[in-house]
Amino acid sequence: MKILGINGSPRENGNTGAFLDMALARAAELGAETSKIWLGDKALRGCRGCYGCVEAKHCVVEDDFQPIFEAIMQADAILLGTPVYHASMTAEMKALLDRAGFSGRWAANAMKAKGENYQWAGSVFSGKVVAPITVARRTGQVLAFAELLTWAACNDCIIVGNTYWNMGVAGKGGAINPEEDAEGIGIMHGIAERVVHTVSKLNKE
Repeated sequence: MKILGINGSPRENGNTGAFLDMALARAAELGAETSKIWLGDKALRGCRGCYGCVEAKHCVVEDDFQPIFEAIMQADAILLGTPVYHASMTAEMKALLDRAGFSGRWAANAMKAKGENYQWAGSVFSGKVVAPITVARRTGQVLAFAELLTWAACNDCIIVGNTYWNMGVAGKGGAINPEEDAEGIGIMHGIAERVVHTVSKLNKE
């Protein structure tokens, strides 16, 4: 069982990384093989809408996207972690998800002629387990959380629920203090347990 955490924060060792680590550590305790990618040091441009992936069946923009995409493809489950910037995910996470979603859709589908209707065959992400994690000092969580959920739903992923939204509260005044959010720590452990349980059930089918 491979679980990949993606840290969309520009700060590698900030609050988002800490909450993501809590979830990954709990998953590892339960027997999962875990790994993490930090987007902050990657050369990662946004999708340019060139449609090169329609024919190539992969994103044709050459940068650090390709190895990240390959890591996602090899994972059974993905934890998408982002701090909240103006009630949204970060630009780094948006760039990754836009390109992954667009090229992943065309890798599994052919473009129709004008006037024809689409009956999508899914995506290369179909059946992958996904859970979002958002972190903010105070507010804006719901919109950023919804962005990650919308991406997962649109790309035919299996979204895992929890006893509460997967949100951490930390960072007042720029502080790195996730350990003060006792409820958030429990939430991170909870989503890890549910992701591991879901992947385990799916692997038995």
